[in-house]
Amino acid sequence: MASSKSSPPGFVFSILIIISFFNFVTCNNQHILSSCNFDAIYQLGDSIADTGNDVQDNPSSKFARLPYGETFKKATGRCSDGLLMIDYIALSAGIPFLDPYLNKDGLFDYGLNFAFAGATAMSAEDLAKWNVSFVPTSISLSRQLDWMFSYFNTTCRGNKDCFKKNGKALFMVGEIGGNDYNYAFWQGKTIEEVKTMVPEVVETIKQATKRVIGYGATRLVVPGNFPIGCFPVYLTKYQTNDSTAYDELHCLKELNNFSIYHNYLLQQAIAELKEEHPDETVVYGDYYNAFLWLLSKADLLGLLRNWGRLQLWLIKLVRRSKSTGMRKP
Repeated sequence: MASSKSSPPGFVFSILIIISFFNFVTCNNQHILSSCNFDAIYQLGDSIADTGNDVQDNPSSKFARLPYGETFKKATGRCSDGLLMIDYIALSAGIPFLDPYLNKDGLFDYGLNFAFAGATAMSAEDLAKWNVSFVPTSISLSRQLDWMFSYFNTTCRGNKDCFKKNGKALFMVGEIGGNDYNYAFWQGKTIEEVKTMVPEVVETIKQATKRVIGYGATRLVVPGNFPIGCFPVYLTKYQTNDSTAYDELHCLKELNNFSIYHNYLLQQAIAELKEEHPDETVVYGDYYNAFLWLLSKADLLGLLRNWGRLQLWLIKLVRRSKSTGMRKP
C-alpha cells in the first residue's frame, strides 16, 4: 500500500546525493591501505591505541565498564566509546582488530597491540630524575619493547626468521611521550620546565624505534604529539581572559607551540634514523595537523555523521516496507 503523500523530487534527489556521498566517504576508501600489503600490524603506545592491555592487567579499571564502549553496548578495554585510530588503520589495511598482548587467549596471527593506557616514553625512574613523581603506571615504552622481544623470541626461529616475518608488517611506534608531559604539567610544572624534558623524551622514542628495526621491522610510523592546547583538560587548567592567548580555533597558542617543538625534534630524529637505516621506511605520523583538520571541520563531520544515521534509518525503512508489502503506486 502506497503512502498517500509523495515526497518532492528535489527532496528525494537530495537524499540520494547524501547517501551516495556518505557511501563514498565510508566505503570507497575502506581498504585504502590494502595496496601496502601489510600482513600484520604491531602497535606500541598509550591510551590512544590501547585495545585492552590496561583492562587485562587491572580488571577493575574504569575502562572495563560503560560509558567506555557504549557504541558496542559493552566495554571493550578501549579508552573510547567506540573504535580507536589503530582500529581504523587495521580496517583500512584489511587486517582484523589487534588483540592486546596481555590477552593470552587473543589471536595474534595478524599482529598484536602492546600499547598500555597511561604509558610513558621514559621509565618512571627516568621521570623521577626530572622530579616527575605522579606516574600512575609502571608501563613505559621500554617495558612494551620487552614484551615485543619476548613475543618474537618465542615465535621466530632465530633472527633470520624474524626478519622474514616482520618484513611485511607495519609497526606503529606511538603516539607515545604525551603522558610524560601530561604528568609533568599536572604536577604543576611550567611550560618552560616541561620543555627541557623534550630532547630526552624524543631520544627515548628514537632509541625505541631503532630497537624495533632490530627486530626486522622495515616499515614504521612514528607519530608526533597532538595540539594539546586544544584539549579541554588544558583549556580548563590554563583558561585565561587574555584573548590573545588563543588562536582562531580557540586553542592555547603556547601549549600548541610546545607540541610543535616536540614534533620538530621528533622529525629531526626520524631524519637521522632514515640516514642510519636507508633500507627501512620510517614515516612521521602527523597527528598534530590531522587533529587540527578534524577540529576545523567539526561541523561538516558532524553533518556526515548525521547523514550516516539517516542512511541507516532509510535502509531500515526500506527493509520494513518490503516486509509489510508496501509497493510503488
